[in-house]
Formats: sequence, structure tokens, C-alpha cells
Amino acid sequence: MVYSGTTRSIAEVVANDLCIGCGLCEAVTDGRVTMTMTEAGSLRPSPVAAITADEDRVLTAACPGVLAPVRVEGGGSVDVDPIWGGYRSMVMAWAGEPDVRFQAATGGVLTALGRHLLAAGQVASVLHVGADPDVPTRSRWVMSRSPDEVLANTGSRYGPTAPLAGFVAALDRGEPFALIAKPCDLGAVHAHADSDSRVDELCRFRLAMVCGGQSRLTKTLGVIDGFGLTETDVTLMRYRGHGNPGPTRVESRWGAAHELTYLDLWADESGWDLETRCKLCPDALGECADVAAADTWPGGAPIGEDEGFNAIVVRTGVGGQLVSDAVAAGRLVLGEPVTAEQLNDFQPHQVRKKVALSARYRGMADAGVVPIQAPDLRLDELGAKLDLEAQDAQREGTARRFRVIAEHR
Repeated sequence: MVYSGTTRSIAEVVANDLCIGCGLCEAVTDGRVTMTMTEAGSLRPSPVAAITADEDRVLTAACPGVLAPVRVEGGGSVDVDPIWGGYRSMVMAWAGEPDVRFQAATGGVLTALGRHLLAAGQVASVLHVGADPDVPTRSRWVMSRSPDEVLANTGSRYGPTAPLAGFVAALDRGEPFALIAKPCDLGAVHAHADSDSRVDELCRFRLAMVCGGQSRLTKTLGVIDGFGLTETDVTLMRYRGHGNPGPTRVESRWGAAHELTYLDLWADESGWDLETRCKLCPDALGECADVAAADTWPGGAPIGEDEGFNAIVVRTGVGGQLVSDAVAAGRLVLGEPVTAEQLNDFQPHQVRKKVALSARYRGMADAGVVPIQAPDLRLDELGAKLDLEAQDAQREGTARRFRVIAEHR
């Protein structure tokens, strides 16, 4: 699908609510522009007017609100599924260390891989996110330099995160590092390699969680408000883990603890309060990752607690070697192979969204907004599976929403 027009600036991305708050703007501008929480509960670069023309060119060439690239690696046996993209293998997996498996989200695969890379001396640090110790309802980027630090920052963070705010700082260290982040963040890193030769030299391992979308901070504030708390009252905010999926747990400075089940928090999709860009994401499945890890609940939702299992999609030779090494070191355990059809059952909302995107992008264009450029993600092929009535509904609904965004600028 080819659209007329191009996105010319980060200001345009922000104005159209296509910013995901990845943090690359802060990194590229050396902190002159910072990721700032808005009243709507989103991280946005501020002041956006401080971005120079040269910086704008670098940023729009990598911004997830502008494009979603695919990382293609030659050599070896790579299969391509219309939904899941290129892969070398798909297999069940979980952390080999019981405490990691218990504490981390799902099966703890990404935590296990980050710990292995540091223990084996293959990287000097892991760039990822963790709870802000000063404001636990919010998240911050961290550079873990030991396996224990990785574990201390384990677990899903469902509010706004800006891991790439620390990306240039990681490059400036001149040491090999791994990145654990959302698929959109990894797409930005892959594209940014064209502007900074250090990216492919130093960012040696790229690991992604299959992402259901990033909620605004308002989702978290609604949860704690339901317990009669404010952000200053909260000393712990854990969304998942300590079981699979584990409870959402909030602790207060008075020593009180409150819990919700995973389904209490997420069963009603209309209450997810996702970023606009997430509803239009063409790659929530990590096609720029070496390894992507997914939840594995048949039908897309847990029916109870279990020991913790991930399905992993190994996309590159680097990812395959990492998985083999981690298994040999006892950090990771592999189970049975899985198929793309099984993954579709585990992640049905991903399938529904990806099939709808071609029509949604037409709706964006109807509203005068340049869609995310994703020519290699098979969106037209998938969109043809949607009947014409459904295509029209997706297209008209998206155009209507972007016209409302334009009215409120």
C-alpha cells in the first residue's frame, strides 16, 4: 500500500498522537528534549520545538510513529508466516532458575536471557526498564550490569516506558550491551542504525516481549484510586509475576497491600486505555528482535495460575545461538515446538488487529494523517481476509477518531 505524503517532523507525530514515547528523542538530543508525562498520562518529548532540523531528520528516519521496519537476516533457514513474520524456530521455553521463573512475568525467558548474557560476559550491560524506586507507579530505563540487577528489574511494566531515552548513553559507553524492550522500540533501534554506525557494533542482542499495547498512566492511576491511594502513597506497584500470571499487587506506605487478578485488570479490553499508536501497531510481534517472547494462554487469557511458560520466536542466527547457550548454561529450558497456528490461538487480539490495519491505515489517510510506513509487514495481504463491511467499519471508525484528535489539538 502506498500513501501520498510523508511525515516531516516529530512535532507532527506528536500532534497526531502517533508518538509512543520510546525516548529516542531524549537520547538523540542529549537530554535537551526530555520525555515528560502529559496530563493524558503519556510520555512525550518536551519541548518538541527544541528539536533541530538535523535532529528531526535523524528522528523521523527511525520514529515508530513514522515507520515500522523489518529486520531481514540472510543465510540459514527462515520461514515466513503472514502474521508472525520471519522465524527460524518457535518453541515453548521458561527460565531454568525456579526463582526467576516465579518472580518474572510468564516464564521469565527475557529475564533469563539477560542474566545469561551478563553471567557469560557476552555483554557489559542490559538496557531495559524497571519500576522507578521514587515513584513505583511509574517506570524508568535502567542499565543492569549484573544478573541480580536484571532480576531486580524484572516483570511487565504496563504504563508508559521510554527505554530508548538511555540508548545513546549505552552507546557512549563503547561496550557491548543487550536491549530488552517493546517491538516498536527495537524497530526504532534497527532504523537508527542507518544514522549511527555504533548501533550494530554495540547493541549485540535485541530481545522483545510480544506486546499487547502500552497503557497510559491513567490506567494505573485508576487502579490505585480504586484502593483509595494516590501515587505518593504507593511503595510497590507490581503488575505481574510471583506466579503466572500472578496478581497485580499494590503496597502502601502504611503497610497495607491490595491485589487484583490478571483478569480483573485486563478482561475488559475497552478499559485498557492504550496509546493511539498501539491500536495502529503493525509489528507488536517483534520482527526486529533476535528473540521475541509471548504469553501462551489458549484463547488469549489465563484460566488460572501455572508454573510459567513462554512461547519464543527465534528470528535470527544470533538469537538461535543465544538460546542454545542459555540452555547449555541452565538458564533456560526448552519445551515442545509450537506452530504459528498455536501462536494465533495464544494471541488472538494480535491477529484481529493485524488483519484490520490495512483498513485502519486507509482511514488515517482519509483524515489527512500519514499512516505508519510498513511496506514489509504484509498488511494488504492480511487485510484482504477482512470482509468489505468490516473493512469499511474499521476505515470509517479510524478516520473519525483522527478527526477528533485534530479538533482537540
